[in-house]
Amino acid sequence: MRRFTVLLFLLAPASVARAEAPAQPSVVFLLADDLGREDCGFMGGKEIKTPNIDKIAAAGATLDAFYAQPVCSPTRAAFMTGRYPMRHGLQVGVVRPWAQYGLPLDERTVAQGLKDAGYTTAVIGKWHLGHFAPEYLPTKRGFDHQYGHYNGALDYFTHIRDGGFDWHRDDKVNSDEGYSTHLVAKDAVQFVQTHAGKKPFFLYVPFNAVHAPHQVPEEYLKPYGHLKGERQKYAGMLAAMDEAVGQIVAAVEKAGVRKNTLFVFLSDNGGPQPGVVTSNGKFRAGKGTLYEGGVRVAACAAFDGHIRPGTTITEPLHVVDWYPTLLKLGGPTGEQQLPVDGLDIWPVLTGGKPSPHGAILLNTTPNTGAVRAGDWKLVVKNGTDDPDGAAAKNPGKASVELFNLKDDPFEKTNLAEKYADKVSELREALARFAKQAVPPKAKPKPKGFVSPKVWGEKD
Repeated sequence: MRRFTVLLFLLAPASVARAEAPAQPSVVFLLADDLGREDCGFMGGKEIKTPNIDKIAAAGATLDAFYAQPVCSPTRAAFMTGRYPMRHGLQVGVVRPWAQYGLPLDERTVAQGLKDAGYTTAVIGKWHLGHFAPEYLPTKRGFDHQYGHYNGALDYFTHIRDGGFDWHRDDKVNSDEGYSTHLVAKDAVQFVQTHAGKKPFFLYVPFNAVHAPHQVPEEYLKPYGHLKGERQKYAGMLAAMDEAVGQIVAAVEKAGVRKNTLFVFLSDNGGPQPGVVTSNGKFRAGKGTLYEGGVRVAACAAFDGHIRPGTTITEPLHVVDWYPTLLKLGGPTGEQQLPVDGLDIWPVLTGGKPSPHGAILLNTTPNTGAVRAGDWKLVVKNGTDDPDGAAAKNPGKASVELFNLKDDPFEKTNLAEKYADKVSELREALARFAKQAVPPKAKPKPKGFVSPKVWGEKD
């Protein structure tokens, strides 16, 4: 059987795209953390230079209407399982360092499916799906190799989060020193050098960049002296991540497997503090919200000879779609016991077909919800679901907003009163999803909690 390598970031010029799926490709999946939608050049950004990411987009397709979840852990859960996070109880907040839960063990991950199909699998970067017990760690969830950290928001140099050390190799504490983005890139390059050409591989690289704290070596700040404060640091962090992407792609090319590789690049949610630290362009709001600035993210995919270079796909797609798409490309993977929300988007990526979705759930929680169906989007709010926020105790007045994204992509005009029938239709769709949701697992930090010396290990 001819084997291919699939990367969700591709650099090279491609020939005429072919809609048929390749046989058992390898996958390189690059995930940025808290990236502003319009901070990369391929999405229209001009302030920060991202030549390596832009080359991937130029060699393939920009995914202009690609959706993720409003925050970190839910997007990762959706990608890993092809199922909306409301099915995992992960629809609210993120998996905090002290959380006594993670991605449920009955969920079959994309890594497990691809490993069953004969792939070598690795996660290099940020896990963020639970570490309170050994069975929740990456090497127990389908990954042959793990390197990086379990939590979000760790110090980029000391690798400490809330007093606990958080750097691991194959789920054992690791003492490598250095800037985390550099360490992630180095290990990803080594993985490619070791495994490329031997068997298909799945390389998942969830960077902790460009998430706060905003930290970067001094040399990355110098080109952005015209920017101020946290925006300057963020720019340097994005430049460092772009450099890392270039190193990974170069390793694939040097190994001689670029033409047999699919690259995917996307952010886990929209940028926080838009207009101050990040840029989501004209899209409304940012991280943590259900508006387009929070869930419609920077994304692209490239695969030489399959995804036509220099194209833009405007069909609405969701991060849950990568699970069935990659497993179909990967070949026989065993049975999936739980219903999958994602749909195969290979025909959209390679053949110009319309989105397979009738409705895309953007999220449903006890206090909020949003769904997109065609050009229409409904947002319902009745407070906040942040368990650590004071506003959670004061939900406030419910609101219903309806937008036509074709005519109003920046969500400026609420059409709920004008199109009551459409509101009813989308509320029914949202209610169908909500009835299938399990209760959120997120809870505030326990009183008196003391961080361990090393996250993922018991003192």
